[in-house]
Amino acid sequence: MNKIARSALASLALAVGGLATPAGLPVAHAAEAVTYLLPAPASLPAFGPWMVAKARGYYADEGLDVTFQAAKGGVDVAKQVGAGNAPVGGAIGDTPILVRANGVPVKAVAVLGGHSLTQLVLDADKAKTIKDLKGKVITTMAYQDTTYFSLLGMLASQGMSKDDVNAQAVGPVNVWKLFAAGQADAMAAVPDWIQFASAQNKGMKLEIIPSDTYFKSMAQAIIASDEIIAKNPELVKKLVRATLRGMKAIMDDPKAAAIDYVKAVPENAGREAAMTEVFELYNKYVYADQKVLGEMDEKRLSELQDFYLKQDIVRQKTPVADLYTNQFVK
Repeated sequence: MNKIARSALASLALAVGGLATPAGLPVAHAAEAVTYLLPAPASLPAFGPWMVAKARGYYADEGLDVTFQAAKGGVDVAKQVGAGNAPVGGAIGDTPILVRANGVPVKAVAVLGGHSLTQLVLDADKAKTIKDLKGKVITTMAYQDTTYFSLLGMLASQGMSKDDVNAQAVGPVNVWKLFAAGQADAMAAVPDWIQFASAQNKGMKLEIIPSDTYFKSMAQAIIASDEIIAKNPELVKKLVRATLRGMKAIMDDPKAAAIDYVKAVPENAGREAAMTEVFELYNKYVYADQKVLGEMDEKRLSELQDFYLKQDIVRQKTPVADLYTNQFVK
């Protein structure tokens, strides 16, 4: 057989059978590239489940090569996901209530925890109950953020409103820094900020009031557009499954998860102990008590929407079934 004939046969073999591999081994396929939007920089400990899933190869196990990009909050994530700029994103479980009424076609496809992301944290030397906060300074991230809406709900449960306190929107860093410095009497906080404030002011006595006790807001969620749910449900399922594995890893062993998290997030190098504390706070206040990991509570979501309507945060009601689906967590 001459050289040209051998070359032709080799080309034919490649076309028919793919690249040659050792007998019995499957041909490797390139991972599918996916952009995953987060409401803030991925380096924040709040995104531990996502970073642990990435570090431990849970997305790779699903055949995915995930790249995280930061948007400008959960509402911005929802708008971009709804517009088709990314297949999925991170927000809070009640974000679809806020955006769907304005024509943004997204649903929550999994919620990361059975409790609320927001906790009301008091300087115990200044106040011990919500009613003690009348006339006092409370820091919150922003007036259009769900942590602030949770604060309003907790105040309302005690017959109070925003006019009864001095709520100050100071951004995600100053929420805890001003509180730790004694310039605020309380903060509407996520677990990260509780640990940061405690580390900054080790002598401060904290009174932590879970939002769930008075107002059942929600944990972080994965959101997807109606279009991607209909056209590529398998992709959504893979992303949900891998992310929930990351949360379960933190729930099962926060110390080991913190070590892998720090490897994935160099900004937190040397802070394994602190990240373990943060993960333990998430386990205690946010992740626990879901019968099915990731499952959305329809009753809770419905009651939240009623509160948002009452507070004029949204102006019209959306059918609750349009706000979420549990098809990817079963």
